[in-house]
Amino acid sequence: MTTIIPKLPMRSKAPTKNYYIQLGFEASANDFVGYLMMKKDNMEIHFFEFKDLSPDQNYGQIYIRCYDVDLIYKTCCEIDIKIHPAGDLSEKPWGQKEFSLLDPDNNLITFGQALL
Repeated sequence: MTTIIPKLPMRSKAPTKNYYIQLGFEASANDFVGYLMMKKDNMEIHFFEFKDLSPDQNYGQIYIRCYDVDLIYKTCCEIDIKIHPAGDLSEKPWGQKEFSLLDPDNNLITFGQALL
């Protein structure tokens, strides 16, 4: 095995694409109906169209390990990306410093960095 690529639901491609572009991702050159591939550094997140998705019933989530969680958090705050109500940047008892976002379809995106 070499890579894992999460696939999350989205109601509509444009808002999802725009949201992740704000986070520094780029859309793949491949463009498929009902499917979106976003890339940043060495990772990808894929999205499948689910037009009837009820965001309050969506439990999609991913955890992204990073090297500078403070910078990512600061950037999100500076460009007004809403932080999850219970997801402010904090040190966790499991040895991670992390924060969380909710994308337009209520997918939980958590960024974390190991505490030294």
